[in-house]
Amino acid sequence: MFAIYSTKPTQLYKPSLRAPAEELYTYAKQSHLSNPSLRAPAVGACASAKQSHLSKNTCIPCPSKKQLKYLTSSIIEIHDGSNFFSTRSIYFTTLIISILIFLISCQTKPTENTLTQIADTVSLKYAKGFTVTYDGNIKWVEVNYPYQGASSGYHYVLVPKGDVVPVHGNGTQVITIPLESIVCTSTTHIPLLDYINETNKLIGFPTTDYISSEKMRKRVDDGKVVDLGIDKGMNLEKLFVLQPSVVMGYAMSGDLGQLKKVQEIGTPVIINAEYLEKHPLGRAEWIKFVALFFNKEKTADSVFQVIENEYNKTTELALQTPMKPTVISGVVYGDAWFMPGGQNYAARLLKDAGCKYLWAEDTSQGFLELSFESVYAKAKDADLWIGVGSFLSLKEIKDAEDRYSKFKPWQQKAVFTYNARKGAKGGSEFLELGYARPDLILKDLVKIAHPDLLPDYELYFHKKLE
Repeated sequence: MFAIYSTKPTQLYKPSLRAPAEELYTYAKQSHLSNPSLRAPAVGACASAKQSHLSKNTCIPCPSKKQLKYLTSSIIEIHDGSNFFSTRSIYFTTLIISILIFLISCQTKPTENTLTQIADTVSLKYAKGFTVTYDGNIKWVEVNYPYQGASSGYHYVLVPKGDVVPVHGNGTQVITIPLESIVCTSTTHIPLLDYINETNKLIGFPTTDYISSEKMRKRVDDGKVVDLGIDKGMNLEKLFVLQPSVVMGYAMSGDLGQLKKVQEIGTPVIINAEYLEKHPLGRAEWIKFVALFFNKEKTADSVFQVIENEYNKTTELALQTPMKPTVISGVVYGDAWFMPGGQNYAARLLKDAGCKYLWAEDTSQGFLELSFESVYAKAKDADLWIGVGSFLSLKEIKDAEDRYSKFKPWQQKAVFTYNARKGAKGGSEFLELGYARPDLILKDLVKIAHPDLLPDYELYFHKKLE
C-alpha cells in the first residue's frame, strides 16, 4: 500500500512488481470486497439446506418454470366449462393446489448447488459486449457484438456436467461447465485465467513465446502448454490431439477463418470480444465473462472491484489538477502516422489521467492514419509523447526518421514507451496484462503527466526513453 496526496492522503493498491496476478487476487481476498460477511445470506442458506437434508442427492427434483406454467394451464383447461364448485371438483382442486404449493415451495428451497450458483450471478457495469441470463444452474450467454460492425452475436448455453441440456436454438453452442481445459489465442486472455486461479487449465496456445505471465510461463517451461504455431494458422492436428474443452478466440469479421476449422474438428469455440469495449473498465470486466465458464463469478467480481476502485480513485485524483499537458501518441508505419482516434480506448485513458490528447475531438473509435506533415503541424509543441511502438531509445527514433527529432517532447526527453516490461521470451507485458489492469495504466499516465500527485508510485508499464 502507498499514499497519494491531494488535500489528504488516499490509499491506493500497489501491486507486487513480480507477481501482479497472484498479489491482486490475495489483496481482493483480504480486502472488505471479499469479506465473507457480505455473502452471509447465501452461505446461511446453504447451511440451512444442509441441515434440512436438501442436498443435491436427496432433494426431490423441482420442476422448471416452464413445467409449472404448463401444469397450471392444464388445471385451468380441466375446469374450463365444468362445475368448479362441485364436491368432486373441490376435492380434485384441493389436491392439485396442494401439489402446486409443494412444488412452488420446492422452487424456493433449491439445492445447495443451486444456492451457490444464485449467489454467483454476474452484474455488469461497464462491459457492453456480452450478457448473461441465469435459469437455475444453466447460464445463457450472448456475445452480442463479436466484431466491428457485427449485426448479430454468438449464443452459448453453459450446462453443468451431468445436467440435462435445455432446449436451444441451432445457433447456440452448448458448453459443459466447469471447463476442464482451454486453449486461448490471445495473450490478453492469460491474466484472466491467472486472476481467477485457473492458470492450470491452459493446455495450448499459438506461439507460447508471447506469454509473459510468470505463472503461465512455468507451465510452458514444464511442457504443460503446447505451442500450436501461429494464431491464424494453428496446427489443427496438435489441437485435435489435445482435445481441449474449448478454444477461446477473437473475431475481426464474420469470417471466423481458422476458428471455423477448429469448430469443424469438433472443438467448441468461444468468442472473446473484450477489445471492442470503449471504456477501459469495460475491457477489464471481461474477467467476469471468462469466470462464467469456471463457475468463478465471485472471485472475478472481487478482483474486478479492486481494479475498478483503484481506477476511479486515480481518476478523481487527476481531476483535481487544472493542468492538462498536451499529448501526442503513435509513430509512422509505412506511409502513415498511426494514432488512437478521439473515442479510442487509449484516448479515454489519457482523458481520465488529466491529459489533453490533441486528437480528442476526433469521433472515431479505431486508429487514425495521418500524414507526417499534418501531425507535425498540430503536435510539434506537445508536452508529452506517449506510446512510440517498439522504439527503445531517442536515438532509435531519430535514426528511423530524422524529422521526429524536431518535436518538442523528443528535444525535452519527454518521450515514453509502454514496453518497459518484457516476458522471459520477449513478450510485451503491457499488451498481455494492460486490458485487465487499466488501473495500472492510468496510474502510469498520471505519474507521467502529474508526478506530484503520485509521489511514491513507480511506473509499471511505461518508462522514459533516454
